Amino acid sequence: MLFIDNETVQRTLTIGDAIDAQDAAFRGLTDGGAIHRPRIDMYVPTGRDDDYYRWGTMEGASRDLGVFAIRMKSDVVSWPEDENGNWTEEKHCVEPGTFCGLIFLFSTRNGEPLAIINDGELQHMRVGAGAGLGVRYMAREDSRVVGMLGSGGMARTYLKAFRNERPIEKVRVYSPTKRNREAYAAEMMDLLDIEVEPVDDPEAAVRGADIVSTCTDSMRPVLRGEWLEPGMHVTNLGGYEFDEAVFERASVTVRQGIAGAKLADDPRIQYGRGHSPVAFVAGTEDEMKRLPASARRMEQFGTSAHPTFNDLVNGGRIGRASRDDVTLYLNSGNQGLQFAAVGKVVYDKALEGGLGREMPTSLFLQDIRD
Repeated sequence: MLFIDNETVQRTLTIGDAIDAQDAAFRGLTDGGAIHRPRIDMYVPTGRDDDYYRWGTMEGASRDLGVFAIRMKSDVVSWPEDENGNWTEEKHCVEPGTFCGLIFLFSTRNGEPLAIINDGELQHMRVGAGAGLGVRYMAREDSRVVGMLGSGGMARTYLKAFRNERPIEKVRVYSPTKRNREAYAAEMMDLLDIEVEPVDDPEAAVRGADIVSTCTDSMRPVLRGEWLEPGMHVTNLGGYEFDEAVFERASVTVRQGIAGAKLADDPRIQYGRGHSPVAFVAGTEDEMKRLPASARRMEQFGTSAHPTFNDLVNGGRIGRASRDDVTLYLNSGNQGLQFAAVGKVVYDKALEGGLGREMPTSLFLQDIRD
């Protein structure tokens, strides 16, 4: 059994591999060759007045890959609002700036535990690759200009994915902090050898773009439908980033897959609280008031009213019909299967390269039947 850290993931995983792995794995959902459970979170009060503890898991498995994956994360979460009205979801483990997320990979052939993988690098790559899938099948072939709202780690992998799929030449990036967007521009220009211009207005980033992406942790819309122009392809990171006009403006909307699950009718099971599609919530009535109220906007990302990636690629008349169509790809759903697909790529390459830390498999086995 291997322990695979973020450095090893960075050495072994390319954005192209992550896109291709998901492209193949998702197709197994059509005939039952693959399965996933959407993200479900659990909230417990921390004993403080300004945050909550959140445990989150998602799972997926593939017959063809022969693996099952569960991704687990342990966060203390809060929802601060600054003096400029920027309302975000912030999280950490132990202290600000540190995080705890793990992927546990198992063989579906014999049940063997195969690897524990730090989720930081892989998480960014699998989400960026998901957005890249939307670009692969929905953006205009000659897309060259990206409008990026957000300048964090996800914005970096999203741009790598877009560049992998289309001949990107120019990017305009906006985020509220000038220093962050300028650092993003400098880094991505050097990494991808393309022009990246930091701008001080979100609409300016969107204007004239072929591909528009939101990559923020915002709890309020950052992209307005009135800014969209004919022919654009639009994608997202979070469930709060679009106003309703974005959905109205889209000629065709495709969701990656099932993003949330409808569970039993119970007051402790709540939907769209913070960035959680589905959550089991502990606490008193007063404690639960700290959680952002359920948002109808989150329902757009899991609703069956929108066709899925599998509908898009399985021969239906779905997708871009003309150069002027505004296409919208909701980059949410299939999360557990993403970790199985991309985790298997990393595991195989680590084995091949003699990377990762060996741990005796016997430590994880027992002779007591549960």
